[in-house]
Amino acid sequence: MRTLCASTLIGEFFIIGFAGLVAMKDDSLATSTVWWVCGVAMLLSVLLCGTLTRPGGIQLGWILQAALVASGVVVPMMFILGAAFGGLWWASIHYGRKIDEAKARWAAMAEAAEPEAGAAAG
Repeated sequence: MRTLCASTLIGEFFIIGFAGLVAMKDDSLATSTVWWVCGVAMLLSVLLCGTLTRPGGIQLGWILQAALVASGVVVPMMFILGAAFGGLWWASIHYGRKIDEAKARWAAMAEAAEPEAGAAAG
């Protein structure tokens, strides 16, 4: 799960940066404000990659997803991109857990087969 979620967060890092470039074209927004907000969001997306296995890491990721959708107020295309990445975030969690469970079953089967193979060889 961690790999899929981290990949989604790194993709969001770039999307946030590109949204910042688009938001800079809005004359009503100060460039420094745009880059402070985008910089914090980009930093958060990278830092979240390291907290995915800790309690609350996934929930913080959901908060970032909601913030991406909400950023559509400033950059309307972010409504669509935020929803798309929200879907990717859900899929990363859902299918990542299934992959982790399958890996655990595979490892348990391999571990159970080892003593049998050793007894047959001896």
